[in-house]
Amino acid sequence: MAGMVCVMGRVAAVLRCVLVVVIPLCVGQTNLKSPQDIEVYAVNTNFTLRWNYTGDGTNVTFSAQYQCFDDLQTNEPEWRELSGCQNVSHTECDFSSAITAYYDVHHLRIRAERREDKSPWSSIFEMVPYEIALIGPPEIALQSINGDIKIKVSPPEANQVRKIWLNPLLFKYNVVIWENSSNAEEILPIDVIEGLAPETTYCLKVQATIPLDYQEGLFSPIHCIKTTRKVNDLLCPTNVRVFALNMKFYLLWNNHYKEHVNYTVQYLTGFLKNLYDDYSSKWQKVSGCENIADMKCNLSSVIQPTSASHYFRVQAMNEYNKTCLSKDIKVDPLVTNEIGPPDVKVDISDVLLHIKITPPGGPANEIMSDLYDLSYNILYWKNSSDNEEVKTKETKQTIATISDLTPSTLYCVKVQAFSKAYNKSSDFSKEECVGTPGGKSLPLIILATFAVALIAVLIVASLLIFFLYQAYNKIKYMFFPSCRTPLNIEGFGGQLFSSPYVPTAEEPVEICYIIESSITEEVNQIDLKDDRHFKHGSRDSGNYSYDDNTSQSKGSEETLGKEIL
Repeated sequence: MAGMVCVMGRVAAVLRCVLVVVIPLCVGQTNLKSPQDIEVYAVNTNFTLRWNYTGDGTNVTFSAQYQCFDDLQTNEPEWRELSGCQNVSHTECDFSSAITAYYDVHHLRIRAERREDKSPWSSIFEMVPYEIALIGPPEIALQSINGDIKIKVSPPEANQVRKIWLNPLLFKYNVVIWENSSNAEEILPIDVIEGLAPETTYCLKVQATIPLDYQEGLFSPIHCIKTTRKVNDLLCPTNVRVFALNMKFYLLWNNHYKEHVNYTVQYLTGFLKNLYDDYSSKWQKVSGCENIADMKCNLSSVIQPTSASHYFRVQAMNEYNKTCLSKDIKVDPLVTNEIGPPDVKVDISDVLLHIKITPPGGPANEIMSDLYDLSYNILYWKNSSDNEEVKTKETKQTIATISDLTPSTLYCVKVQAFSKAYNKSSDFSKEECVGTPGGKSLPLIILATFAVALIAVLIVASLLIFFLYQAYNKIKYMFFPSCRTPLNIEGFGGQLFSSPYVPTAEEPVEICYIIESSITEEVNQIDLKDDRHFKHGSRDSGNYSYDDNTSQSKGSEETLGKEIL
């Protein structure tokens, strides 16, 4: 009995161990699979979440959550229920009401549910609403006018409160119109499609795009309309065109009306046509082109090199005050303008050809050169009977130099201005020709140049030596003066004095006198007496006196006295 109890206790212990191991493994287990292939389909502010589910879909519903990451938020946002995507039985749901931050990053996840049983969350789908949304189709209205079709386009979300496309001016519109063809062309929000066959049904559709973001939208529903018969009014100006050269703009037109007609040219600032409002009342008159008889108008009062695009049209009025408007024409200054040929001057110096270029339009129109960032293509060749090769040189400067020329040869040059930015080029300038000097003149020029340089070097060297010599004499005189030896120590007849008390050599001593011209006569006499007494004392000394010296002193005394008196 005791053994039986022991066995039962062991079995119970084993069962407890099995339950401890197995029960945790069973908790949280589910047969539901996670949804897969999550995607979001968005048009304007309408967002739809779609997914696939490969598991058993019996009594299965789906719920989604999302996170929104604000740029100013530092902590990770919490997961929130995605409105419109809770306990749905299909594999898609509309969550448009939950998204309001169209430029922020969003994370989405979804799971399957069956009563209390829930699958693991799916992988996270990341999106920025603005980047994945498609541009919705625009609304269009058509009207047939005199054989043409007038079309008015309303931007996507025009009648919606919530908008993802905040600036409708960024939209560009492509229209596809067909009768026998389906070519696409760009139109304005309010535009006229011309050149159509009369009394013909045309169908079209319009697509909105945002070129700056490389986004293309959905096409509108197809609309069809029948054109009317075109009535040609002879009063209306035709063939309206712009002649533009070097930023001087003229509007020209034709008219087949036989009687007297006055014309008024009108213009509209370009950006007004990009708006969705009616601009028919915003046309203005061009100054100087009101009630004119000529079929030509100077547009300088409206168009400047840096101005934006404009639209022009001509209104004709006959003597009965009947009017008719021409078609509009667009003028974009830098695109419409044509570049004229530059002016060129050439000159020869030695073996160099100098080319001076005056930009198109002259010095008064330098701004055109800056706006177009002009470059110049220079062609030059030898003007001879042989078919010489034409050489080219490209430069952005208005002064160019060409070397390696042949002496005694006539060279011709012409220049073309061009702009790479606008893919425009001018006609070539007139040919300018100039001859190079003869071949023998070059050695003579070199020899003359060498001779002049040599003479200049010799002159400079001579002046330098002269000034150095003068400076040397001044320095020698100041520091090593050349004084004469006194007579009393010089040898008689060139022989040295043999007395042992007299030095054999001594530097010569200069005899100097100071003459005061302003001293009175009495002072002069006293000085003469003192001088005689001094010389008398010198004769008495006997050691250094000689007769020659005495006679010389007397002569000097008499001379000095005469000069003082």
